[in-house]
Amino acid sequence: MPLLQRLHHATLGLYLTLKAWVSPVAFGVSAILDDAEGRILLVRHSYQPGWHLPGGGVDAGEPPADAVLRELREEVGLTESAAPRFVGLFTRRLGWVTNVIVVYHVPNAHIAFRPSAEIREIQWADPHRLPDGTTRGTRRRLAEFIDNTPPSPYW
Repeated sequence: MPLLQRLHHATLGLYLTLKAWVSPVAFGVSAILDDAEGRILLVRHSYQPGWHLPGGGVDAGEPPADAVLRELREEVGLTESAAPRFVGLFTRRLGWVTNVIVVYHVPNAHIAFRPSAEIREIQWADPHRLPDGTTRGTRRRLAEFIDNTPPSPYW
């Protein structure tokens, strides 16, 4: 990995750590984004391991449904979709930081993905055959959504 790219990843990680110190409760959104074939979009971040649902932070005063569409446009190049539908509200604790995450279903998605400093790669996956490295939280949310398993309030 080129030096400039490594420096950018380190800077992004430091920024996220400092932000957590200043604001120990973060408000985020994630999307269960599917295509016409029923596949689910997963992303691999530059700053954390595993396959995740796409999403990100909600800006001050921003409605969460708007935030999920903005994040999808920024991160994976969302070009078209049906309106987001609320799935649930979840809590994730990471050390002293608490994340509150709103999950939306964003159906009929079309994307024009380009790798970035934040998102290294994407994968359209069969929700019943998720790739190795898919995080537990992602697996849990998909099982609740696809298979109607009992929901947990925790990520």
